[in-house]
Amino acid sequence: MSNTRPLEVLFEDNHLIVVNKKSGDIVQGDKTGDAPLSDYVKEYIKKKYGKPGDVFLGTVHRLDRPTSGIVIFARTSKALSRMNKLFADKKVQKTYWAVTEKEPQPSTGKLIHHLKKNEKQNKSYVTQNDGKMAELDYQCLAKSDNFFLVEVKPKTGRHHQIRVQLSQAGAIIKGDVKYGARRSNKDASIHLLARKVEFEHPVKKEPVCIVAPPPKDPIWDYFLAAVR
Repeated sequence: MSNTRPLEVLFEDNHLIVVNKKSGDIVQGDKTGDAPLSDYVKEYIKKKYGKPGDVFLGTVHRLDRPTSGIVIFARTSKALSRMNKLFADKKVQKTYWAVTEKEPQPSTGKLIHHLKKNEKQNKSYVTQNDGKMAELDYQCLAKSDNFFLVEVKPKTGRHHQIRVQLSQAGAIIKGDVKYGARRSNKDASIHLLARKVEFEHPVKKEPVCIVAPPPKDPIWDYFLAAVR
């Protein structure tokens, strides 16, 4: 099987490679057996730099399969361990965009819940106090006739955190039937984008800011134009 296909590379140097994940891609191999994004990135590096043998690639973090946007990979073990520490120390600022069916109330605020993951269902639920604390800041950036664009800055990184917390706030993400959307998107995507990431480069110690363009569809196109 060939693992070659076009990749949208957003940032690349000797230490890191950052790609814009399409909805439907899995970041790392799972029980489905589908080729993960990491395989395609390895193949890209191998071809571009003519590397023989195995290519080192460390997965720094993941995105849910139906979500699109920024995924960071490390090209060296040093960069991987340093990026892992940046994430653990909460020194990576992540910004997401979500298109929701209703406007969260109030339109700007903070959400704090306790979440518990159900492994069998691959779903997280809000609990009273026995789950893991999840926190995010959000603001509504724009609205169309039927939808709202909400910017989310998570403070924690829990399983399905943005999806379940926005749903709990009455602002269900378009296409996310798992968390209450009216209908699924035709391509099984959800309108959730890992839009921006900011951190200090693990080796060069310079500030890095990466922004991912949304997928091409009329709703994303509308909101991208609305906030320009």
